[in-house]
Amino acid sequence: MWTEGRIKTLVEKQRAFFRSGATLDVKWRIAQLEKLKLAVLVHEDELKAALYEDLGRCEAEAYLCDIGSTVLEINEAINGVKRWAAPETHYSGLLCFPSTLTKVYKMPYGVSLIISPFNFPILLSLGVLTASIAGGNTAIIKASSKSPACTRVLARLIERTFPEEYAAVIDGGHDIADICLAQRFDKIFYTGSPRVGSHVMEAASKNLTSVALELGGENGNWCVVRADADLRDAARKIAFFKSCNSGQVCININQVAVAQEVADKFLDELKAAFVKQLGSDPSSNPEYARLISRAAWEKCDATAKKHSDRIVFGGKGDPETLRYSPTVIYPVKADEDIVRRELFCPILPVVPYPDAGIDKLMEMIAKREHGLALYLFTRDISWAKRTMSSQQYGGGCINEVCLHLMVKGAPFNGTGHSGLGAYHGEWGFREFTHPSTVLIGSTHFNLPLREHPYEGGANGLKLRLLKLFER
Repeated sequence: MWTEGRIKTLVEKQRAFFRSGATLDVKWRIAQLEKLKLAVLVHEDELKAALYEDLGRCEAEAYLCDIGSTVLEINEAINGVKRWAAPETHYSGLLCFPSTLTKVYKMPYGVSLIISPFNFPILLSLGVLTASIAGGNTAIIKASSKSPACTRVLARLIERTFPEEYAAVIDGGHDIADICLAQRFDKIFYTGSPRVGSHVMEAASKNLTSVALELGGENGNWCVVRADADLRDAARKIAFFKSCNSGQVCININQVAVAQEVADKFLDELKAAFVKQLGSDPSSNPEYARLISRAAWEKCDATAKKHSDRIVFGGKGDPETLRYSPTVIYPVKADEDIVRRELFCPILPVVPYPDAGIDKLMEMIAKREHGLALYLFTRDISWAKRTMSSQQYGGGCINEVCLHLMVKGAPFNGTGHSGLGAYHGEWGFREFTHPSTVLIGSTHFNLPLREHPYEGGANGLKLRLLKLFER
């Protein structure tokens, strides 16, 4: 049982361990990353079983979305951290002469708090832990109470791998999370909703703690299907993604805007893709993941029933298994409530628009809170690139879904109501370190340019030389 006193003691133990300097050695960090990778592989069967117990994930989806992705993240850190952590050398410039060399050291923050969500309980805890370890920090993971089986396995995995003064897992609900947030941490990484993200920032501000937030986005993520798109390809990919983890994915498609000229054909392709991938009754397919709780299922069911007159696919669920069929609602207007909030379930509103009015649609999307992802399907790649380079969002794809998350060396991040900060690979290392600039001074040949007096005799040259050196 975690109490305020026990949590406070744990934080103090981790701070003492960090101050010992043990985490500064890069070879030592690599050794810890290798231990973490081995632990994930050793506990693979336990993790799969836990993911099935909490979310109904089949073995392949559990590995694809959580376990394998975590191993990839650890491998990238093992292979890259030596290069990432190397101090940078800069020429100091004429103004600093004769002190010509400056170093930039990549310093760990110290004791980090990782607050992870239920939807990808392994990747979004151990993947973030990987960045923390690579950066040279200690870490406390506050795992989600909504995925208790995964939290239990995570706690065992970490306890068997690391001493608690280096890494530990805390379970419990919002009250325990608030106790954690009341402690003085050096870095906080939170994944979840914008509402709770604001609460995390408020708590962190009391200690001026650096915060990274990965949030789902207040208005959800848009997918736009132009009239010239390959509709079968788009439908296939959208159906896959909306089915993944039963729609409980922060970068998932919240709503599709489809050119009205091709809307009927797109809907036919989308329904066919759902049936091909999940069968005629997805809610009874054992490979299909379930919603995390009865409350989540009932919220999904209530939303579907509210729009029952416009359901063109799905609309059925099983309250016992907590599976709910992918449910397509059409037509939906762009100003309706259902497309102004994150759904986080397998409901998919489809918004028709005139293809000639694409600029107006994109302007409307831009005026809303920034999404974590944006997806465009079109054969006009030039338009798609211009759009992607002018909108505000976390990341996204052209003629694809979700795979930007898997690209090595590329950041995963949000902006505005979809988050701040970035991670994955070197970007995660940067998120858990701060650059310290250190000039190496010389004790010889120092010129008195910066020193008083500035007037009289030869001193009059100082200003002219300063203007020359500071151009």
